Amino acid sequence: MHEIELRRAAFGDRPAPPPDVLAAAGPPKRRLLGAIVLGAQGRYAAATTLLDGLARDRDPVVAALALATLASHRRQLGGHAVARGLDGAALRRAATAAASPSDPDPDGLDARGALADALLGLAADHLGTGRLTASRRLLDRAAGAVDSWRTRTRLGWVTAELALASGDAPAAVAPAEAALDEATAAGSIRHTVKSQLVLAAALGTIGQKRRAGELVSGALADADKYELSSLSWPAGLIAADLWPADADRHRSRTAAVLYAVLLSSDPGGRRLAHGSPWVPV
Repeated sequence: MHEIELRRAAFGDRPAPPPDVLAAAGPPKRRLLGAIVLGAQGRYAAATTLLDGLARDRDPVVAALALATLASHRRQLGGHAVARGLDGAALRRAATAAASPSDPDPDGLDARGALADALLGLAADHLGTGRLTASRRLLDRAAGAVDSWRTRTRLGWVTAELALASGDAPAAVAPAEAALDEATAAGSIRHTVKSQLVLAAALGTIGQKRRAGELVSGALADADKYELSSLSWPAGLIAADLWPADADRHRSRTAAVLYAVLLSSDPGGRRLAHGSPWVPV
C-alpha cells in the first residue's frame, strides 16, 4: 500500500486497510503511519511492535514521533505515568531534531510537529496525574511549537481537557470548538470524532445536553464505521452520562468494545488498563 493511502487512513477519510497490511514492513514513515492507524483501532500490541523498532531509529524525528505515538497509546489505556517517561524521551529526541529541521510535513510529521507532540503529550500526562500547574506550563510551551492542523487540533483537546479538570467547563468550549473546526477542515475522520467527544464533554458539563448528544451520536456512528475502537469506548461512557435512561445499554456496549481492545493489547498495556482509575475494566 502506498504511503499516501496510509496517510489518508491515519489523517483523512479512508477506511483502515487490513491489520496485516498496516503491520507490514516498509520505510520508517510508512511503518509509523501503520502504527498510528493500528492504535486508533485499539490494536495496541501490533502498534507497539512497530513503534518499539521506530523509537530506536537513527532519524531523531522518526524516533520522537514513534515515542510520542506510543505514549499516546499508553495514555489511552490509562497509563499516564508510563506515558510521561515516553514523552520525555520523545522531547529529548525532538530537541535533537530541532537543531537540523526536516522538510515541513502537511500533517506535522516533521521536526516541529515532533516537538509539539512531545510537549502536548507531557501536558496531557501531567493532567492525567492531577498535576495541573505543570500541565499548564507545558501547554504554554507547546503553543509556541504548534504549526500544523493536527497539532493545532491536539492543542485544542488538551486545552479543553485542562479547563474541565480545573473546574472551568465554560472555558473548555472555545478550544474544543476550535479543535473541531480544524479537524473538520482537514477532513480527518479520526480527529473529528475525538474533537466531537471533547466538545460534547464540555457542553454536557455546562448543561447543553442537546448539542452534546448530537455530537456523541455522530462520533459513535463514525467510530463504528471506521473501526476506531480507541474512541468508541470513551464515546460510550459519555453517552451513558448524557442519556441515563439508556446508560446500561451504553455501558454494556462499552464493556464489549473495551474487552476486544484489551485482547488486542500487549501485556504491558493490559496491566496499565487494569491498574488505571480511568479505564472501566
